[in-house]
Amino acid sequence: MMHRFYLPPEQCRGETLFLSESEARHAVQVLRLRRGERVIVLNGAGLEFLCETGESERGEVSLAILEKQALPPPPCQITLLQALPKGQIIESIIRQATELGAARIVPLLAERVVTHLRGREAAHKAEKWQRAAIEAIKQCGLAWLPKVQAPLTLQEWLARREQFELSFLASLQPGSRHPRQYFEAFGARHGRPPRTACVWVGPEGDFTAAETEAIKAAGSLPITLGPRVLRTETAATYCLSVLNYELQAWEVEIN
Repeated sequence: MMHRFYLPPEQCRGETLFLSESEARHAVQVLRLRRGERVIVLNGAGLEFLCETGESERGEVSLAILEKQALPPPPCQITLLQALPKGQIIESIIRQATELGAARIVPLLAERVVTHLRGREAAHKAEKWQRAAIEAIKQCGLAWLPKVQAPLTLQEWLARREQFELSFLASLQPGSRHPRQYFEAFGARHGRPPRTACVWVGPEGDFTAAETEAIKAAGSLPITLGPRVLRTETAATYCLSVLNYELQAWEVEIN
């Protein structure tokens, strides 16, 4: 398997690409790339470049573009609204969410969230988390890099009044339904899969009753994750896996 690298779109405009700083060090010191080897470069905005390794000097590695391929974005733009867990668990969630095709990850500062980040510290963390998403697209070969936002309070997010064709709330409360029921109802009404979706995943102990009511009042549909109480990172992976499964079922049916 060819090695993959990431370069942002503004660095992918010429006929020759250049790996610099950390990517170049990794290529030379860890991967031991040699002149003439072929690699893949992803720009995170839908372009994939097949390249041939050239000179390595002054902390840069040159790459000659052999082929360029434009890959379409996922048919459904999925946003994960994830209550911020303790420690570094969020990085694992971001990596798995990236692999499962999330277009955006928004860490939330809910009432039962222990870690509270604001201002410069929040922006610094967001940059670090974005790098986790970059590493994930390199690992899985995804051409589209999800956006990882700085943490927001639940109230700040709701105040944006963003609209989604399907919005789910992972819920421990009675009356939650299987997500397939909502997908089937949407398909029967529109004759197509949703183009935008989001899923809310709460902290350990779940959202408070007041938070849950506010999320539902904003249009989110409570879904069950089964009879067991899941850790927040497990719940995030579960929800995104279910969304992928249902959306792929539509693709199979259409094709």
